[in-house]
Amino acid sequence: MTSAVTTATSPRTTGPTPSGRKGRLTPGGVPYALLLPAFVLYAMVVLYPTLSGAVYAFTDWTGRADGTKFVGWANFAEIFSDVAARSALRNSLVIAVSVTVVQTLVGLALALALHTSLVTRNVLRTLFFAPALLPPVIIAFLWTFILTPQGPLNTVLRGLGLDFLAQNWLGDSSLALWTVIGVVIWQSAGLTMVIYLAGLQGIPTELNESAALDGASWWQRTRLVTVPLLIPATTVAMSLTLISSLKLFDQVFAMTGGGPGYATETLSVIMYKEAFVSGRFGYSTAIALVLTMIVFAFTMVQLGALRRFDVDR
Repeated sequence: MTSAVTTATSPRTTGPTPSGRKGRLTPGGVPYALLLPAFVLYAMVVLYPTLSGAVYAFTDWTGRADGTKFVGWANFAEIFSDVAARSALRNSLVIAVSVTVVQTLVGLALALALHTSLVTRNVLRTLFFAPALLPPVIIAFLWTFILTPQGPLNTVLRGLGLDFLAQNWLGDSSLALWTVIGVVIWQSAGLTMVIYLAGLQGIPTELNESAALDGASWWQRTRLVTVPLLIPATTVAMSLTLISSLKLFDQVFAMTGGGPGYATETLSVIMYKEAFVSGRFGYSTAIALVLTMIVFAFTMVQLGALRRFDVDR
């Protein structure tokens, strides 16, 4: 009897073993398998260069592996003692704060003005957004021509009898940085406008209608209803603007090359010059590391500050 039972149950115990299912992808592992190629690419393109750059920031690397020496914190100390680097750091901060504040206000004003039943609103939206679609270098060359001492802008000003307003916009060290800031805002305000227009589309019209029935004016509805509900859009717009302005390179390099003197040099420009002109890749990566930390710190502070004003709809 015992032998018969053993014989009858033996096929179940000797069936397919767990080892026979090895190598098969379980449903839970599918997402990880799909993410693996992207992670490998991210590691090759972002993680490895970032980590290796952090190591080279502590060396005197000149682009050749042989002869590279560990110099400790010397590169970072040089950033804060070198006149050119300190000027670039100051200019980067001025550009970041100025562009972020002004571009956000201009983009918000354009969005509020064009979120109406105006017949030409789509045409105007396209016109204001068009510069954001063009490469920054093209914009820089265009404005370099317009702003030359004998260029179209000064010619128009002199033709209107406003000779005192005609300036050497890019050659005057006291004007050059603000001229570049103006060009950057002119090009990117349309992108901020589009972000705010998307935020305005998500605000229920009943809220403004109820406020209007209660006797609230346009300014009161904008200040107390619309703007608070646009905090998520403001967070996106200001974060993108802050990060891009801290890393500003294209317009500055194409319009002034960092001059006159150090008037318009940014951390990105001096980083390029130290690496590809002077061959000081170790010092350049130290500047890049400092720039990365500044971008991260500013972004975290800004996100934390804006989150305090966020409201639930």
